[in-house]
Amino acid sequence: MALAANENKVKFGLKNVHYAVATIAEDGSATFGTPVKFPGARNLSLEPKGGGEPWYADDGVYFFDSGISNRTGSLEMARMIDQFKKDVLGYILDSKGVLLADMNPETVHFALLFEISGDRKARRFVEYNCVATPPTTGSATTEGSKNPQTETTNLTSMGIYVPGFEKWLSHGQTSAETDAAAYASWYESVYVPTPPAQTPGDGE
Repeated sequence: MALAANENKVKFGLKNVHYAVATIAEDGSATFGTPVKFPGARNLSLEPKGGGEPWYADDGVYFFDSGISNRTGSLEMARMIDQFKKDVLGYILDSKGVLLADMNPETVHFALLFEISGDRKARRFVEYNCVATPPTTGSATTEGSKNPQTETTNLTSMGIYVPGFEKWLSHGQTSAETDAAAYASWYESVYVPTPPAQTPGDGE
């Protein structure tokens, strides 16, 4: 199929990273807090894990599992802001305003929202159910010019169950057909998927 009239041909850049703390129910559905802006985006990579496994019988591939269990990767930022450390990574603030890393924090799930530019219109993305590890820590002496040091956290992105849609979904992205209001409000609240409209005869 050819590209839509307003569909991007290429993609580049990463910006507008936000996170929203998620509460995952027993059935796998999720509710989300208000997205928090997470400045300083440098790089994001997520690689699918699971699926792609052939099962052999009758001297050939009898069944092929195309499902994906989760995606793993990393998020590199100028630095992990203090709010993210407290909300997601389990850091605690003492009475003197010192951030302390809890060695046994509770696992916090969160949605990750971000934007990738294109030649026509930026696409906006949401990873619905992420967990993160504490960031790498380090720095280097200044030699002549100042080169900022970054911090990286490892991510695992999993799915959520969406009632009404009756599906497990891992992530979403805007398209050339995305409703203008949904696009404009992407960072105001985590987008909740809506089932495709039924056509006459569906479900009969």
